[in-house]
Amino acid sequence: MMFANRFFEKARAWLPLLPLLLLLAATWWLNQQVQPLPQIQSQQRHDVDYVVDNFSAVTLNLQGQPRYTLAAEKLWHYPDDDSTHLQMPYITSLYADRPPTLTSAQTGMISSKGDDVYLYDDVNVSRPASNNIAEQRFSTGYLHVIPDRDWAETDQSVLMTSQHDIIRAVGMELDNRARTAKLLSRVRATHEPVRK
Repeated sequence: MMFANRFFEKARAWLPLLPLLLLLAATWWLNQQVQPLPQIQSQQRHDVDYVVDNFSAVTLNLQGQPRYTLAAEKLWHYPDDDSTHLQMPYITSLYADRPPTLTSAQTGMISSKGDDVYLYDDVNVSRPASNNIAEQRFSTGYLHVIPDRDWAETDQSVLMTSQHDIIRAVGMELDNRARTAKLLSRVRATHEPVRK
């Protein structure tokens, strides 16, 4: 009996603290209820947010005439790094005074602002003959294209062929507007003279 009396006396001493303890427990419970659930945000995951099959886009010049087209068998976008990827991309640069320049590859990527196109794997550029300049073809494994400037460049090996020439080099700068090609290093050429 004495033990029970001591227990109740000690419990009575703690009784004024009971509402405070209940208030603390209720506050903790409410805090847990308003905390957001842990979730993986799509910005943190590298998931595709959209896919387009048989993609095609036309860019116009200031006069409203087609300037170039970009097409691909498939286009897909990742929101976390804002990258757009291409399968079988094809760029056609259009001109009023000469045939279009055609650029193709196996894969590609468009920069987040859309100003740069990076082409990979079996990249080919074809400049048809015009104005007494023979047809030129370029092949490489990688090409950085800036369509608005009609400019392309690579730091990888390049094979350039024309009617009578085969030229191999490492690194190239293509200015399609001026129809020039600057080969940067290790240039080796083979020329076949015109036979009469």
